Amino acid sequence: MKGYVGDPEATSTTLDPDGWLRTGDLCYIDEEGFLFVVDRLKELIKYKGYQVAPAELEQLLHSHPEIADAAVIPYPDEEAGQVPMAFVVKQPQSRINERGVMDFVAKQVAPYKKVRRVEFVSAIPKSPAGKILRKELRKMVLIPFPSSKM
Repeated sequence: MKGYVGDPEATSTTLDPDGWLRTGDLCYIDEEGFLFVVDRLKELIKYKGYQVAPAELEQLLHSHPEIADAAVIPYPDEEAGQVPMAFVVKQPQSRINERGVMDFVAKQVAPYKKVRRVEFVSAIPKSPAGKILRKELRKMVLIPFPSSKM
């Protein structure tokens, strides 16, 4: 990629001085040399100086037998900056409540990664490709969505 046509600002934020493309992906390489994409940098939740990956919390929530689907977004907080907020789709016949969801996560993560708000929904909005539509979740709780520029 040489850049964005007619948009030098977007080009300079996307390409570094050596020509490397900044994808915005948060990745790591394990001890065997395998590359794992963990999340997108712009989706990280900034909690009191810590960065929390929504995908990590979503994976944990999906492991609960009473949760059919879940998504996590940053929710504005005056003291912390942002806190993790979970949107949860219950399994049929599930009796789990907000406290149950928060306790389930809290027992398995560092304190700064705890889910602090829970909203039960009938479905998680997703694109045709299955990507979580976080902008739609933000609209549900009236949170302005940040600019998509990196």
